[in-house]
Amino acid sequence: QVQLVESGGGLVQAGGSLRLSCAASGRTSSRDTMGWFRQAPGSELEFVSATTWTGGSTIYADSVKGRFTISRDNAKNTVYLQMTSLKPEDTAVYYCAAAVDLSYKYWGQGTQVTVSS
Repeated sequence: QVQLVESGGGLVQAGGSLRLSCAASGRTSSRDTMGWFRQAPGSELEFVSATTWTGGSTIYADSVKGRFTISRDNAKNTVYLQMTSLKPEDTAVYYCAAAVDLSYKYWGQGTQVTVSS
């Protein structure tokens, strides 16, 4: 089992920045990829970004490319999502997830991000 706890959400004005954190505990050696997803009210879950735990490969959704940066701190078992130039359409609950064998199996409880215009 892997436990994930997100933090760092909040209310920010358009154009502002936030950094989300996701702390992992438990059998963290089993995960190969960490990802961020988001879900806006009335919308489906949307992929945002992911990084491999070793090697550091990253991928971004087109909607956040150039504005969001995913990073990890292996020593702290933590993955971050630095969000800049935030837009009202970035408003959502953001979830951290851990993949085992490339399948997302573990999810955090989510953190709310609200961007005001």
